Amino acid sequence: MLELKNIGYKVVDEKNQEKEILKNINLTIDDGFVAITGPNGSGKSTLAKIIAGIIKPTSGSIIFDGMDITDLSITDRAKNGISFAFQQPVKFKGITVKKLITLAAGKEISTTEACNYLSEVGLCARDYINREVNASLSGGELKRIEIAMIIARGTKLSIFDEPEAGIDLWSFKSLIRVFENLHEKCGGSILIISHQERILNTADKIIVLTGGEISAYGTKDEILPDYMKGAPSNCEVLTSKCD
Repeated sequence: MLELKNIGYKVVDEKNQEKEILKNINLTIDDGFVAITGPNGSGKSTLAKIIAGIIKPTSGSIIFDGMDITDLSITDRAKNGISFAFQQPVKFKGITVKKLITLAAGKEISTTEACNYLSEVGLCARDYINREVNASLSGGELKRIEIAMIIARGTKLSIFDEPEAGIDLWSFKSLIRVFENLHEKCGGSILIISHQERILNTADKIIVLTGGEISAYGTKDEILPDYMKGAPSNCEVLTSKCD
């Protein structure tokens, strides 16, 4: 279980003025599939990075499975069962796809096992297993490889920042099926930042952030009808026709 207590985050802009990105966020996330959505600039990615340990809140505390992890690094949080998939995946020059998935799994795995993880995210394993994770791979390919790494890790909390970004040829239905299978295999929680309506429709709970604050939190049946009707123009809700 994840608890956020009075989380706030401020930055100083180029004019040396303080800007409040997140304001007094109080939230409890139990096991399940949770989506965070809201207008652009509302603090969604910032909140995800705070949970993962990439940035530190300027106020408040984070409790994970009863432990205060507020001051833990991203590495220590990973050791305690938190995974994070970036909106723009990181490249690892000199490391093959198989090696990266093996590192993510935390143990030696066979080529067949690594290929199975790649197949789950819609990649033809024989074309990727020995490739280097560098600029020769497209953003969509890197995104799928990163998701395969998260599956291999099998952590208690998996965080995905707009996982649909850059995946043009792979259907959203397949992407959602990956998340459902991940939750079925590993249990725990999946936290996804997304504007994609199909992903929101799959979530057990939806959190709406507006202006750095939680404006709504509930089941998809409680949140989506009004939210989709009144979603602001800068929310960029995607209703992809990909199947």
